[in-house]
Amino acid sequence: MGIKLQTLKVLDSKQLEGAVEVARKERASGFIVLPSPRTNTYRRQIVVLVANSRPPAMYPLKEYVEEGGLIAYGPNVLEMYQRAATFVDKILKGRTPSDLPVEQSTKFELVINLKAAKQISLTIPPNVPARADQIIR
Repeated sequence: MGIKLQTLKVLDSKQLEGAVEVARKERASGFIVLPSPRTNTYRRQIVVLVANSRPPAMYPLKEYVEEGGLIAYGPNVLEMYQRAATFVDKILKGRTPSDLPVEQSTKFELVINLKAAKQISLTIPPNVPARADQIIR
């Protein structure tokens, strides 16, 4: 059996419940929440709705896991802010913004919530937490 991907577009908080319900009815075996200002705005609501529907979920930032989500893998936001500060410094010292190189994140973090895994009866292989940057128990 292959993987079937389904995109559930959510434009506001009212559509969140409907999207999770669609996934539940179609027996989704998991969720991947993509990074966006919108999903970050509804972070807590997303985590609660997904947790109540039971399939495992992966999130883009550790803040979702701190809210009770299962696992996150994404850029280290603190490192991104620190890099942004160096750009601000260069601009304030006279550099033209369009002359500065575009940068991508170089530091990523894996955060696992073992308490959330236990709540959905998910066994995480020991080698996965061994690679995590942060574990929530």
